[in-house]
Amino acid sequence: MAELLASPRAALADVVRSGRHGRTDGPPGLILSERAELSLATIIARKGEAQALAELVRSAYGIDLPLTPRFAGGQLPDGRFLIFIWGGFEQWLAFAEGAQDLERELTLGLGKRAMITDQSDGRTILRLRGPKARAVLAKGMAIDLHPRAFKPGDVALTMAAHIGVQLWQVDGTPTYEIAVARSLAKSLWAWLSASASEFGYEVE
Repeated sequence: MAELLASPRAALADVVRSGRHGRTDGPPGLILSERAELSLATIIARKGEAQALAELVRSAYGIDLPLTPRFAGGQLPDGRFLIFIWGGFEQWLAFAEGAQDLERELTLGLGKRAMITDQSDGRTILRLRGPKARAVLAKGMAIDLHPRAFKPGDVALTMAAHIGVQLWQVDGTPTYEIAVARSLAKSLWAWLSASASEFGYEVE
């Protein structure tokens, strides 16, 4: 009997079509992509261990765990890219670029102070950027995305077209990233695509 081998597959591999979509005149108002090459893990501080956990993260990575709806991190001295995103009281979503085993690394370093769960196949992260990114999100999110209210580095746990998401603003372009349960990624993509059509959008 032939051996069946499973290989990793991006959540939106069978629905994402690269190229220009929607309105075709003028530059695209939005650029959409799936960040497929990421390792993800959730971190929940054990009872009474949040401060000790923060000290471990600072010692290991030089990153201050955000205690408010913000994200922190970036390129590490060894060249890797690691981000910690606030996910509620004493919990975070961490992600690193590449196919490294982030859960194992974090468990070895932080496991005495936190519960670590791999989310690499459980969540999908979408990136949207461009002059109309804010207008597209505003169609389905009941939060204030005005630059005075939501700035680079800010994070929100909210709903996008009735889908629970974790949203953060990367820069002032503006560029946003959205984490969503993998099982709901196609529904979120369908909403984003429909919302962006009037402005014209590019899929990378």
